[in-house]
Amino acid sequence: MPHDDVLVEDTRAWLRKVALDLRSAQVDLDASPPILEDVVFHCQQAVEKAFKAFLTWHDRPFRKTHDLAELGRAVASVDESFEPLARKAAPLSVYAWEFRYPGESVAPTEEEARAAVLAANEVVSAIRSRLDRAIGTSPGSVA
Repeated sequence: MPHDDVLVEDTRAWLRKVALDLRSAQVDLDASPPILEDVVFHCQQAVEKAFKAFLTWHDRPFRKTHDLAELGRAVASVDESFEPLARKAAPLSVYAWEFRYPGESVAPTEEEARAAVLAANEVVSAIRSRLDRAIGTSPGSVA
């Protein structure tokens, strides 16, 4: 059955943003010294946008939020197999704001940043796997 071109393009637009956030996280991690605050921010953003891509594809509304627990629950309501990954991603929510502004926050450690990259890549890979099959893009491609 043919897909709605607008829905496909909207989903792909989210996935392009996901790819940019993952790339940015890796560039920041590879910098010398690593830019750890930006690494974790981009990981949170990649997961958030991957969840929003999935919800967009399934025509499920979502509000403007950085709360990965909320978005993860919405994703799991469409496909319950995502529930464990949604729970794993939820702690990344704090990175949407924790280090973005001056204050008393202690910068994340490199270990925390690397764990965030692993978690983001795992979640994004699972979402991409489903969406690549659904909209006919090749796995791992920037849609």
